[in-house]
Amino acid sequence: QVQLVESGGGLVQAGGSLRLSCAASGRTFSSYVMGWFRQPPGKEREFVAAINWSGGRTYYVDSVKGRFTISRDNAKNTVYLQMNSLKPEDPAVYYCAADGNRPYYNGNIRDVPWNYWGQGTQVTVSS
Repeated sequence: QVQLVESGGGLVQAGGSLRLSCAASGRTFSSYVMGWFRQPPGKEREFVAAINWSGGRTYYVDSVKGRFTISRDNAKNTVYLQMNSLKPEDPAVYYCAADGNRPYYNGNIRDVPWNYWGQGTQVTVSS
């Protein structure tokens, strides 16, 4: 069974940092685009960041550019989201997602079909 399991969420003060991890099991995603989404309270889920299979290309939503960094360790089948300078508008449930159909994809990594999803991890920011 394929699973994406997020961890690292929690409560942090505004201006602080958190590092989210997403560990995949059941299959390898080392050849596929992976990404992070978030769903703030009362709002729809939104795209946050994506990374290509090698880690050489990344894409961020404007609101997190310069503060968040997505990275991956293919040997561990894991993707990370380093979140710095957290703001009051960042609280949400953060979800890991992965494509699994297009290996070594070199197109627009923002809009791949996100076929696999984690269960989410809560991030809370106190002011």
